[in-house]
Amino acid sequence: MTTTEAPRRALVTRGGWDGHAPVETTDLFIPFLREQGFEVTVSDSLDAYLDAEALAGTDLVVQCWTMGEITDAQAAGLADAVRAGTGLAGWHGGICDAFRGNTGYQWLTGGQFVMHPAEWLDHTVDLSPAHADHPVLRGLPARIPLHTEQYLVHTAPDVEVLATTTFDPADPAVPTEAAGVSCPAVWTRGWGAGRVFVSTIGHKLDDLEDPTVRTLTERGLLWAAR
Repeated sequence: MTTTEAPRRALVTRGGWDGHAPVETTDLFIPFLREQGFEVTVSDSLDAYLDAEALAGTDLVVQCWTMGEITDAQAAGLADAVRAGTGLAGWHGGICDAFRGNTGYQWLTGGQFVMHPAEWLDHTVDLSPAHADHPVLRGLPARIPLHTEQYLVHTAPDVEVLATTTFDPADPAVPTEAAGVSCPAVWTRGWGAGRVFVSTIGHKLDDLEDPTVRTLTERGLLWAAR
């Protein structure tokens, strides 16, 4: 007698500010999730976070929802699901510049965007040598060169920082207050029985199409999933 294992389930929530291309960027990763055996549901409504039964059967939430507003009930539904074991993952403003007015959501993700220079900058994201064997980073180059938005974020003290970025004091586009500042660029955290993965890379589609960035992001999605 043979049994068929039920597929894992992923929920992709996308919306908010169109400048971060929520449809195009999530469409980049949906085929990958399906190849990995996930049954993928896409929602353009945060009310998906109110369906406790559906979330309980969801192994991964991929969120791309820059700014916007979330109700306390929606935020609590997401946090409760992650606490029970559902994974949460995302990139750039879609996860760490979402729902600026909801501190409970920021606590869940472990970080919040606060500034980027007005211009796109040449900069690097530097992988943590101490985490070189982490499943998200293993075998990747130690530095990822980028020309895009460079995020300065505030993060919780208990996140696991997998990569950092430093604001070049010699770059005239960098505000004086940020010159020389290093901050997390990729991190993970636990939330109850669940896992959270955040990457600040991904302002535009070609950022995510970079082979190293894409691999890092795909691995982050899988790491976060139940």
